[in-house]
Amino acid sequence: MLAVLCWGIFKLLSPQNFGTPKLMSDYLQTSIQYAVGGCGLYFIVVMGLFDFSIGANIVLSSMVGVLLSRNFGYLGLIGGTLITGALIGAFNGIFYSKLKIPSMIVTVGLMLILESVANYVVGLDTSGFPGKLTKASILAFNHAPWNYVAAFAAFALMVFVLRFTRIGTYCNAIGSNELVAKNMGINVEKYKFIGFVLLHFFVGIMALLTVSYGKGILAVTGMTSMDRNFKPLMGTFFGIAFKKYGCPVTAIVIGEFIITMIFNGLVALDVPTTINDFVTGAVLLAIVTLTNRGKRGSVVK
Repeated sequence: MLAVLCWGIFKLLSPQNFGTPKLMSDYLQTSIQYAVGGCGLYFIVVMGLFDFSIGANIVLSSMVGVLLSRNFGYLGLIGGTLITGALIGAFNGIFYSKLKIPSMIVTVGLMLILESVANYVVGLDTSGFPGKLTKASILAFNHAPWNYVAAFAAFALMVFVLRFTRIGTYCNAIGSNELVAKNMGINVEKYKFIGFVLLHFFVGIMALLTVSYGKGILAVTGMTSMDRNFKPLMGTFFGIAFKKYGCPVTAIVIGEFIITMIFNGLVALDVPTTINDFVTGAVLLAIVTLTNRGKRGSVVK
């Protein structure tokens, strides 16, 4: 209902520049990239953690995937992005568990490290087009149906983990009450580590879709990659807000689609970028606040 309402408002205000079938397809293909990242973020956000290195992982995994694709084609592109993403997740999880400091502080430092490594990888690409997918033969994930296949495989994996494994159950239990979870015998540190690995494996899939959709990616420095963190996080907020009504995957996907429609709708209305960001953030806060309201007469402890 929220998605239909959002579409109707912008279609009424800008009938020529918003909401055509072609544009809606473009919005969906963009939003599923963020939704994949949002699904990964769910595993740690539900436990009260956060990771600022997601954007840097997207850049580095994409760079490695592109570099390996020069010699190994799809095997290098897919393996490079997914394996690099998962390894970075394991690296982050180990650092968090060993340093015993807040996840935000750890991952800010790791973000700077990963940005530096991505710039080093650029120097290894002697093709003259670092970070660019120059071969038309490896652009299947640039468009339908293969980008949808990759995204929906990620969504199916999240559903399976949440509903049919102890990982999903324990992540939710730790998020609800970590002390009680420990007293029940759950190895909290182990499942936080697994949460980081799962997050960055999903980020690896997001990197595959992102670099394919844009036909390349640029290495950045100075925390510039942080901008890539927030749209997946918005989808995660939707998933957490609506999880009491069913599987959070659906809410994450629809939430990202709504955010993408709002952003593009404001662009169609020629609204400045600063106002666009303000409105998108305000709408997100309003929706999450309304859906997270407790029942009448409930007790908050």
